Amino acid sequence: MLTKELADDNYTKAKHRRNLMPLLNNRSEGSIEFKHQNISAVLINLGQPYIKGYLPRFNYQKVLEDKVIEYLTGNQSIEKQFEQFAEGDIINPNVKIGFDKLIVDPPASKVMERPAPAYTRSPIKTNYLEQEQRNMTLGMHGEELVIKYEKWKLTVSGKENLADQVRWISKEEGDGAGFDILSRNINGTDKYIEVKTTKLGKETPFFFSHNELQFSQEKHGKYYLYRLFNFEKNAKMFVKNGGLDKICTSFPMTYKGYF
Repeated sequence: MLTKELADDNYTKAKHRRNLMPLLNNRSEGSIEFKHQNISAVLINLGQPYIKGYLPRFNYQKVLEDKVIEYLTGNQSIEKQFEQFAEGDIINPNVKIGFDKLIVDPPASKVMERPAPAYTRSPIKTNYLEQEQRNMTLGMHGEELVIKYEKWKLTVSGKENLADQVRWISKEEGDGAGFDILSRNINGTDKYIEVKTTKLGKETPFFFSHNELQFSQEKHGKYYLYRLFNFEKNAKMFVKNGGLDKICTSFPMTYKGYF
């Protein structure tokens, strides 16, 4: 199913589950769906894309992780599809989106345990989730969409003068500012926006730098994460206000060493 989704081929998850039932001692469709959600979580912890319709559930057994790694080892051709997912051409959905229907609720907050570093045993060495976020075209299209959304929201609120003040900082000044867009609240105060875009679902983890973390902590009252997801098809977005250390569960991935 994942290879078909990445290739944009049609398939039916329900039909697949029903075909599996006789092979699994007629376990319920619900339990089979739950196991597929566990597989999504394993793939995320391995840094790989997953089936969007199976929201990740991270309380899986190690044997399932081993089986997923075993499958990837025996089917390494799937990495070409992972690479295409992360680095391929991006379909810009701007013309398809009604801004009044763009915003949805964020994922429910939950306590997460730090995942074990199983990715060191994975036959796929590249973290394609992180690679997707580094896709400059995807990032640019996402930020451009947020620029248009912010100007639209201010304009429909009768604040055309504030809409004219929205600035694309990452494009004008580069990536070192700690945020992407300087917008305005309705009362005219500053609004610092960091945009993170993915073609996957809203539960997909995102990556941020120490500089972005520090800036979000310093400007926590005025800092907003705009998380765009399902970008190419039926794009949606949720917004969270506050420092990145408060609005999500995060784990340090890299360190800088000095002598």
